[in-house]
Amino acid sequence: MSRWVIALLFTAAASLYAQDTPPPQPPDKTTPPPEMKRDRPRKATSDKEEVPPEEDASLTRDDYSFNPMQSQRDVTVGDEYRKKGNLIAAARRYQTATLRNDGNSQAWLKLGETRQKMKDAQAAKEAYTKYLELDPDSKTAQDVRKTLTKLK
Repeated sequence: MSRWVIALLFTAAASLYAQDTPPPQPPDKTTPPPEMKRDRPRKATSDKEEVPPEEDASLTRDDYSFNPMQSQRDVTVGDEYRKKGNLIAAARRYQTATLRNDGNSQAWLKLGETRQKMKDAQAAKEAYTKYLELDPDSKTAQDVRKTLTKLK
């Protein structure tokens, strides 16, 4: 029986000791061990200094190269935003569509209509004017001219 008491005390002491000491940490893999460090400077891999990417997404600039397919997609997405009543997002999409394809007359027309609903008369005038430059003989051109005279 005394053996059981001794074994029980030994296991209790071992569990208390294990609680007091933190578990061993694995070695840090980011820094090499001291014997692996060298005093030689590293050679540059390229002549240009690499600039880290911008962390703030609002400061990055998009590349609006000529892309008529993406421009038409932006108009379609803008239409969906307009149906939902989100005029700011719709105007942003129409603006992006005009940046991707400056000759997209539907994007200019819808941008003008959206800006007019947003009570931004100056931006609406600019969009309508550009629309009339691109498509002066369309079915809606006469209505747009009337709207322009009302805005001035």
